[in-house]
This record gives sequence, C-alpha cells and structure tokens, in this order.
Amino acid sequence: MRSQPTDAALVAAARSGNDAAYARIVDRYQGAIRAFLRRMSPYDADADDLAQEVFLAGWTELRRLREPERLKTWLFSIAWRKARGRARSMARSRQRDHDWQSMRPDSETPQTERAIALRQALGQLPPDQRAAVSLCLGEGWSHGDAAKVLEMPLGTVKSHVLRGRARLAEILGVGDGQD
Repeated sequence: MRSQPTDAALVAAARSGNDAAYARIVDRYQGAIRAFLRRMSPYDADADDLAQEVFLAGWTELRRLREPERLKTWLFSIAWRKARGRARSMARSRQRDHDWQSMRPDSETPQTERAIALRQALGQLPPDQRAAVSLCLGEGWSHGDAAKVLEMPLGTVKSHVLRGRARLAEILGVGDGQD
C-alpha cells in the first residue's frame, strides 16, 4: 500500500507546475470544503460555485501559501472569505430586489426533513457564529483551528460555538444545547 503524499509535498509539486498534484489537493479537500460551504449558504448551487472559486483561488495564490503543511486551514480560510463575500453580495442584491429570493428554489437536491430543519436553523445564526458552529460541530475542527481559519480570537470562536449550539437547540426544540 502506497502512502499518501503530505499536503506540503503536493504543494511543492503543484508549485513546480505539476497539475496532477493540484488535482490531488482538490480531490483531498473538495468534499469537506463543499460541506462547509453548504452549511454556510442557503443554496447548494451557490455553495458548489463557491467551492470552485475556492480551488481556483487556491491554484492562483498557491505561491503565497507560507506554510504548505497548513494547506487545509488555508483553503478553509479562502472558503470562509468567499462565503462572507457572497453573503454580503446577496444581502445587497436582496435590498435591490426583494423578489429575487422568492423566485429561487430552496435546493436542487432532495434532503431529509431533519437536514432541512437544521439548514434553516443554521440560517438564523449570525454568519460568524454559523461559521464557527459549522467548522467545530459540523467538521469536527478544534476551536484553535477554526479561530485561525475565521481569523477570530480563540475565545470568540468558543463563545460562538457555545451560543450557536444553544440557539440551534432552541430553534429545533431539542435538549438544552449543552449535551
């Protein structure tokens, strides 16, 4: 069984012009990036578009990555910035055109009622809180790693996760949010 190349090795190969190395980076992280972005966006199609933007930006900015061993965190940082930018853009669009949102389908893929309820509940959280909850609870990240990606103090991330979990429990009518 062949061992998998490290992120740093793939970055070095991609920087040398090896397109296949970057394709392996995309394969390695696209599922997690898409899942994160789908929790951040009310529309799967937007999340998928953003994921493509993340990997395009990653490719064009790869030379700027100072710590290749932190590739995962760096890609999630790009995803977070793209999601925030998209959220701001959508807010401006809604102000210009209130009808836009009613014309758009909620999702193109069928989901269970529980997943729909969770997505709607996540949508009620402030964006920073939603991102912290998505990374820490949805992706299983440590608070420290999430703080780096979100460029927030560690205590702020912990607070966002605690309050977000409690708010989700309240919205969904389950427990007290404190497992």
